[in-house]
Amino acid sequence: AGWRRGYSSAGAAEYLHRSIVPTMHYQKSLPRLPVPKLEDTITRYLNAQKPLLNDDQFRKTEELAHHFEKGIGRELHEQLVAQDNQNKHTSYITGPWFDMYLKAREPVVLNFNAFMSFNPDPKSEYNDQLIRATNMTVSAIRFMKTFRAGLLEPEVFHLNPEKSDTEVFKKIIRFVPSSLSWFGAYMVNAYPLDMSQYFRLFNSTRLPKLNRDELYTDEKAKHLLVLRNGNFYIFDVLDRDGNMLKPSEIQAHLKYILSDNSPAPALPLGYLSSENRDTWALLRKNLLDNGNEEALQKVDSAVFCLSLDDFPIKDFVHLSHTMLHGDGANRWYDKSFNLIITKDGTAGINFEHSWGDGVAVLRFQNEVFKDSTKAPAISPQSQPASVDSSRAVQKLDFKLNDALKEGITKAKQKFDATVEALSLNMIQFHEGGKDLLKQKKVSPDAVAQLAFQMAFFRQYNQTVATYESCSTAAFKHGRTETIRPASIHTKKCSEAFVRELSKHSTEELQKLIVECSKYHGRLTKEAAMGQGFDRHLFGLRYLALSRGIALPEFYQDQAYARLNHNIISTSTLVSPAVQLGGFGPVVSDGFGVGYQVHDDWIGCNVSSYPTRNGKEYLQCIYKSLEDIFNVLKGKKIGS
Repeated sequence: AGWRRGYSSAGAAEYLHRSIVPTMHYQKSLPRLPVPKLEDTITRYLNAQKPLLNDDQFRKTEELAHHFEKGIGRELHEQLVAQDNQNKHTSYITGPWFDMYLKAREPVVLNFNAFMSFNPDPKSEYNDQLIRATNMTVSAIRFMKTFRAGLLEPEVFHLNPEKSDTEVFKKIIRFVPSSLSWFGAYMVNAYPLDMSQYFRLFNSTRLPKLNRDELYTDEKAKHLLVLRNGNFYIFDVLDRDGNMLKPSEIQAHLKYILSDNSPAPALPLGYLSSENRDTWALLRKNLLDNGNEEALQKVDSAVFCLSLDDFPIKDFVHLSHTMLHGDGANRWYDKSFNLIITKDGTAGINFEHSWGDGVAVLRFQNEVFKDSTKAPAISPQSQPASVDSSRAVQKLDFKLNDALKEGITKAKQKFDATVEALSLNMIQFHEGGKDLLKQKKVSPDAVAQLAFQMAFFRQYNQTVATYESCSTAAFKHGRTETIRPASIHTKKCSEAFVRELSKHSTEELQKLIVECSKYHGRLTKEAAMGQGFDRHLFGLRYLALSRGIALPEFYQDQAYARLNHNIISTSTLVSPAVQLGGFGPVVSDGFGVGYQVHDDWIGCNVSSYPTRNGKEYLQCIYKSLEDIFNVLKGKKIGS
């Protein structure tokens, strides 16, 4: 029986691996996300405001903040703490954060969805579209089955892997009851992470509803949704016992879809998922009333969405456009994720953001990449099974009335116009990376963030609201916290490098960089420990509104609005599976900055709309990195 668990009758592995520690072993004992002290939050808030305001503005904001802290803020804080104490099964940010995402009415594409593209398979002949689509689909299903069987290794952040990432430790910890297991890991400097989001990876979609969308999951569904050329196809990838279809059969069905020469629909349904959420909610109701209930149910409940594009990738910019938004017809942006594979086997993931954060998606990507490259289900020599795919694969047809036809036409016009206005640019800086920075004892992330500040200062001569996301998955139902990289330190350093180079010795400039690094390191540690200020203030504001209390004056301050209008929005990830990641600007006059600090180089891509020049911003980032690295190497730099 043990053997049957790992292998289907076809002999293909059904699981990625079999963890001896159950997947959710630590979940019960994860520590709770702390509600910071109100005075700490106000201090941190004012520290973040300082570089953005002149003295008069700052005095006014400081006054409002202290007034809030002594009055209504204190009351709200006490209510938040009391409410949090009554909801020990979750975190204080969970409800408000889901609400924030689900109540947002902007289209999900470009505003919320992000992408991460896979590295190519090291074995080039495996990058064929059909081979890679089959192997990645099989690996994704293996991931799903492994997770649902409780056999997926728990996600753990190891500070001392020699001690904690060992067979011996796992053999001991699995016998420690769930209610205590976290402490056992903590003793060896390992931090288990929250995995409550993972179940939403599969069979899930975001349903458009008036005012507030809904997350929908149907774990009983056994079919895959495949999009090609704007057409929708489904076929079962699991049998009635939950065993995976043979890889050769999945290959046959995908081959059938790739060779189907049905014309592209004149009005592709995919565009609807790129609409304003209220507009889309009304159109969806219309779709349901017009006899499309069954077809939509298939779309919403599918294991995931596999998008097969009919063109190869030209370069990194083309890659980013393809993965971030594509043509609008061959995506279903509401699905928890779209696995996108182009004609030349380039693969990426576009994911909807309300259900979960980068950490869960990244773990999924890492496992799928590792499994599909190290233990691929089929090889370029594999023959597809001789099955009747025309019976197994169903093409979904949608009945459209005039209102729906007009809705799709309008959605396409809007989508095309938005995409037309979006610029994506990127650079690679090859004069150093993580290794050199660590050797010089400065934080690599701090240096990248300093370069973004210095670059904006060089380009626009000002310091603006900046956002860096930080995962709080070390806590039960943690999501993210904001790091505020713009500080009085980065401002001072930027002024020195951009305006007053001649006044400073190389040694003084080095000191300024070290200052920035120390302060950024502190902010990062605070955020990761749930000790930022953004989520706390957000939670208090949410509480006031939900209790029908008049919005406190503190929140009506222009400076508060400006701090939350994040002109520079940044996010980073480095992984052996991921080539690059990116997202759209979060405000129309902003930059979306995805970056990676590798051992000996730094990659950076920037999205922007016409009011900002992203290409020039990247040139300024490059110059800033060059200057910072030269100063750290002890070289004199010229302006």
